[in-house]
Amino acid sequence: EIESALVSKTDLVAEAAVVGRPDGLSGGAICAFVVLKRPMPKGVEAKAIAKELRDWVAKEIGPIAKPKDIRFGENLPKTRSGKIMRRLLRSLAKGETVTQDTSTLENPAILDQLGQAY
Repeated sequence: EIESALVSKTDLVAEAAVVGRPDGLSGGAICAFVVLKRPMPKGVEAKAIAKELRDWVAKEIGPIAKPKDIRFGENLPKTRSGKIMRRLLRSLAKGETVTQDTSTLENPAILDQLGQAY
């Protein structure tokens, strides 16, 4: 549902994937990985777009669904057949080094990009 809300922001979002991660304060937090329809933002622009997307999700679904983290990338980690590799996204969301097999990834370099929080 959160992914659908993000992608419904059609002027901005091309693709999105959402995973959960542990959070010391609330127990669990939502982390969204987003591919924009424009060049990847950095710094202040990234923070402004992330806020806009959080507010959008809150409006569409409710405040409880707002992602705590939003990370931007040029694409999402997918297998060559096009399936999003969510297990890799969960590792990135937790701040872990990806140790799983990545030999089937379409673009292995995307892991470094998505691993960086703005």
